[in-house]
Amino acid sequence: MKFKEKLKEKVEIQREEVTKLLKDYGDVKIGDITIAQVIGGMRGLKVLVTDISYLDPFEGIRYRGYTVDEVLEKLPKPKGAEMPYDEAQFYLLMTGDIPTEEEVREVIDIFKEKRKVPNYVYRVLDSMPREARPDVMLAVAVGTMQQESVFAKAYAENKITKQNAWEYMFEDVLNLLPKIPMIAAYIYRLKYKNNEQIPQNPDLDFGGNFAYMMGIDKPYDDFSRLYFILLSDHESGNVSAHTTHLVASAWADAYYSLAAGINGLSGPLHGGATQEALKWFQELLKKLNKIPTKQELEQFCWDTLNAGQVIPGYGHAVLRKTDPRFVAQLEFGEKHLPDDPLFQLVSLLYEVAPDILTKHGKAKNPWPNCDNITGTIQAYYGVNQYEFYPALFDISRSMGVLSNITWDRGLGYPIERPKSVTIEMLKSISRQDTIKKTWF
Repeated sequence: MKFKEKLKEKVEIQREEVTKLLKDYGDVKIGDITIAQVIGGMRGLKVLVTDISYLDPFEGIRYRGYTVDEVLEKLPKPKGAEMPYDEAQFYLLMTGDIPTEEEVREVIDIFKEKRKVPNYVYRVLDSMPREARPDVMLAVAVGTMQQESVFAKAYAENKITKQNAWEYMFEDVLNLLPKIPMIAAYIYRLKYKNNEQIPQNPDLDFGGNFAYMMGIDKPYDDFSRLYFILLSDHESGNVSAHTTHLVASAWADAYYSLAAGINGLSGPLHGGATQEALKWFQELLKKLNKIPTKQELEQFCWDTLNAGQVIPGYGHAVLRKTDPRFVAQLEFGEKHLPDDPLFQLVSLLYEVAPDILTKHGKAKNPWPNCDNITGTIQAYYGVNQYEFYPALFDISRSMGVLSNITWDRGLGYPIERPKSVTIEMLKSISRQDTIKKTWF
């Protein structure tokens, strides 16, 4: 497998670099930790390593150094499609290289070969309560397949070493990732379409086949490709990525680790943001019963803020400009659904909200992020079930987190085990600091 050969070459090179960093520069300090960071969820604390993606406050997300625009321009596309193969994005995340047509074709063929879901998974899903959340069902499905883990079997047979662990993890990833959109589409049809399932199309790629199994016509296939690329990775500190990394750091296999990451994404402060933005637009449209004027929308925004609420999908913990992932979806919407009332609201809000939030003064970043627009486009294509949005997010994020844990094993990163302190210890430290400032 040429894909694996290239990855092996890169793993060995970077493994030497990490070893040298630890040996020669392990004592070099890269920052100080404050009490605010300890109590405040470690926000902004530089304690994780990943080359898969980096979030720049002013340029937005970079995947292996490439901006969103560069990725969408450079990655190979299916014939006649607007958006690149998701398999090409996975290749980029894994290797750091833009794949050739031949290289991406190898990944597509691997995914097609491995995407068949075991029948026992469908039986488990069929037996679950129809009220179960889609992301719960997806996590259960992934966990159910853990018995397929090559990594776990090799460990039980004493075949795994620190040097070869990544190869078994890589094999698990290749077996697991192609099945995620298949399972998600099945869950969607099971819950919302009377279990009228659509068999896979063996001729279609990752994103195209997902749209086909969902039963949604073009260009939803291109929006699926776009969405899965845009949300594929977001550094390692977000809850879903960090959870996956944390579980895998104990040498859990890809199945255990991804199931944990799916559960981590379920929280309303993480995977639930898309639905909150869509609800806000729907409630606004229902209240006014028409597309508002700029003045009416400005007043609605001020009413929202003065009531102590937020404008969903605006602001970001790191970004200090419009999220390029928002812009990419906005351009898709302008081309394919310009007359949709909800999309028109998104566009109009983009014209007025940044100035209002700037005047309001409490938002560090008055610009929209990708969550503000995604639900609107999904709803246009009929995917308006709020609880399904985290499952869509899970499909996308799987590409990045599974790439990351492959590299975690490749570079021999240890089990993650930070040290805890008590509140009394923090109070003691703060008192000592006060004394030091007073006397010195």
